[in-house]
Amino acid sequence: MSNQSKPVVFEHGQTFLATISERWNYQILREVFFGTTRFGEIKRALGISANILTTRLNDLTELGLLSKRAYREDKPWYEYQLTDVARELVVPAIVAITRWAEERESGVGRSEGSDGSGSGPDGSGVRRPLLHTTCGNETEPYLACSACHEPIAASNLVPLVASTN
Repeated sequence: MSNQSKPVVFEHGQTFLATISERWNYQILREVFFGTTRFGEIKRALGISANILTTRLNDLTELGLLSKRAYREDKPWYEYQLTDVARELVVPAIVAITRWAEERESGVGRSEGSDGSGSGPDGSGVRRPLLHTTCGNETEPYLACSACHEPIAASNLVPLVASTN
């Protein structure tokens, strides 16, 4: 299945949220984003049973969030990649959720080490670095205002009534 073969249609984000909020789907998408792309690697990384992983990978592929490619000719073994649609929609959510989890390990406020590095979402103490390929620098993405470029937080953001123009 190509990245363009099946568009994902979201009804006000409900399908998207339902998809990534399912425990295994979010974790699978996160692992694929961070480079764990083969079935066996994903299975080991998550401790998920093969039948559940197969079902979830098939669902994510049918939704157009993952594409699969055989990497062996003698066996039906696949590796998975995020589609362009998933990169647009899922990556910002994965990055935001992962960073939030790293900062609030065990649900108790910020849990940073003495070096301020935080810890990984898997409790490993490792914060996965991100590279901005446009400039080639390591980055910490954040949501910013398109007008003043200041960071946006829940405390300084309110919805407006949509215009009917």
